[in-house]
Amino acid sequence: MDSRSVAPVEKNQEVTVEIFGLSHDGEGVGRAEGFTLFVQGALPGETVRAKVMKVKKQYGYAKLLEIQVPSAERTEAPCPIYKQCGGCQLQHMTYEAQLVHKRQQVVDSLERIGKLQVAGFVTKKDERAGDVVDAAAVDVNVQTESNEQGSGEANVRTENNDYGSGEAGIIVHPTLGMQDPWRYRNKAQVPFGMEEGGLVGGFYAQGSHRIVDMEACLIQHEQNDDVVRQVKEIGRSLGVRAYDETSGSGLLRHVVVKYGFATGEVMVVLVTNGDRIPRVDEWIEGIRAAVPGVQSICQNVNTARTNVIFGGVTRVLWGRDVIHDTIGDVKFAISARSFYQVNPVQTEVLYGKALQYAALSGRETVIDAYCGIGTITLFLAQHAKHVYGVEIVPEAIDDARGNSLLNGITNATFAVGKAEEVIPAWKQQGIAADVVVVDPPRKGCDAVLLDTLLAMRPERIVYVSCNPATLARDLRVLADGGYIVAEVTPVDMFPHTVHVECVALLVRQD
Repeated sequence: MDSRSVAPVEKNQEVTVEIFGLSHDGEGVGRAEGFTLFVQGALPGETVRAKVMKVKKQYGYAKLLEIQVPSAERTEAPCPIYKQCGGCQLQHMTYEAQLVHKRQQVVDSLERIGKLQVAGFVTKKDERAGDVVDAAAVDVNVQTESNEQGSGEANVRTENNDYGSGEAGIIVHPTLGMQDPWRYRNKAQVPFGMEEGGLVGGFYAQGSHRIVDMEACLIQHEQNDDVVRQVKEIGRSLGVRAYDETSGSGLLRHVVVKYGFATGEVMVVLVTNGDRIPRVDEWIEGIRAAVPGVQSICQNVNTARTNVIFGGVTRVLWGRDVIHDTIGDVKFAISARSFYQVNPVQTEVLYGKALQYAALSGRETVIDAYCGIGTITLFLAQHAKHVYGVEIVPEAIDDARGNSLLNGITNATFAVGKAEEVIPAWKQQGIAADVVVVDPPRKGCDAVLLDTLLAMRPERIVYVSCNPATLARDLRVLADGGYIVAEVTPVDMFPHTVHVECVALLVRQD
C-alpha cells in the first residue's frame, strides 16, 4: 500500500487539534499532524484535545475531550440539554460570531460551489470565524488556514442601481440577525414515547430514536412549551400509550403545536397511529381547559412505518380547521398541514428584503414560483400590477386563494402545477413577467425552471434560498445565462442552528 494514502492518525488515538473552521453541520474543523478532523463542539481559533472516532481517506471525526486554548467567541450554552439534544448546534458560540459564520458560509458556497466572484475580502471578524468546510468536499491540499485581508469597503452597496457588468463581484451583506435570538419558533413538533413513569415527549437523543423527556426548549415560544406540557399531562392522566416504532403498537406519535404570534391563537394536532382515540371527549375538554387561546384541535392519522410526521388524513376534533397570524399587514390562515415560516419576526425581515430587491413601482407583472400558501405572493401583490403564483401542492394553492380573499387582494392569480410547466404555459398566453421570485426547497430550483427563466428573461430575478449550496449552484446557471448576480443578503431565520436563509438579486445584463 502507498504510505502516502495512510492517515497519520488512527481510531481511538488521542490527538491535539488546532481548529481553523466550521463545517456546514457546525463541527469544528482542524488538523492533527496535517490530517483534517471534524470535532463536534470545537470552535475556530481553539486548540483542543480530542479522541479519533472514525478515519476516512482524506478526513476523520473526533470527540472533544478538552479545550486547551478557548476561542474568544466561545460562550456558555444556556440550554441545560444542549449537548444531548442536537436541535441547536451553535449555542456555544456568541451570537455575533454566529452571524459572521453564516455570512462566511454563504461566501464560501458562492466561491467554491458556484465559482462566482465575491466583491472585496472578508473582514477580520470573518477571518476569526474561520472557513466553512463541507466534509464531503474536504481536500487537505486546498484548504487554507486564513483569508486574505482587505479594507471591507466593497461590502457596502451604493444606493444607485447601476450594477454594471458584474465584474466587480457579488456583494454579500452582513447577516441580518435578531435583537433577541431566543423563543422565536411558532411551531413545535414533539415526538412521544414511553418510559416506566408513563408518557414522555421531548426530543430524539443525538444519533438515536430514543426519546428524552423535555419540559422547555429555549428556541420555542413559551406558549408552545406550555401546550406540550399540558397535553403530556392530560395524556398521562388518561393512560394514553405512545407509539412504539419497533412493534408498531401504541397510539400517540407526535404532538404538533402552532401559535400565532400576532393573534395569540393556538392549534393542537394529535398525530395518532390509528383512527380511534379512546376517551377523545376528555382529551378535548382537558386541552380546552388547560390551553388559553386554543382555537383548533385536530387529529392527523399516520399508520405508516416511517419517521415522516404527518399521515394523509387530517380531521378537526374541535374548533376551526385554521388559526390566523399576520406578517406585516398581511393576514394568513394556517391549517394543520400548511407550510408557514416558523420565525415570524425574521420572516418579515426576509420578505422585506425580497420586496426591496423586486423594486416594484406598481406597474410590474410578477411571477412567484414555489408560492406555497401565498406568503411572499401577497406581499408582492400590494406593490405590483399583478402577481401570478404557482405551487405543486393543491392544498397550498387552496390556502393561497383563501389568504388572498382574506386580505381583499384581487390582483393575485394562483395555479396548481410544476413551475417549469405552468410558467411556459402562461408565457404562451401572453403573460410576460418583469420580475420573477423563486423560493424553492432545499434541493434548489428544477433545472427546467432555470431554463424557463433564461428563456423568459425577466428584468429581475429575486432568489430566496434556505440552502447556500444549491443557491450557489443555481446562481452559476443564471449567471452563465446572462444575469448579473448583484448582491446577496443572508438572514438568520434560525438562531443557534447552522441554517441560514438568503435573498439574492439578479439583474438581466442588457
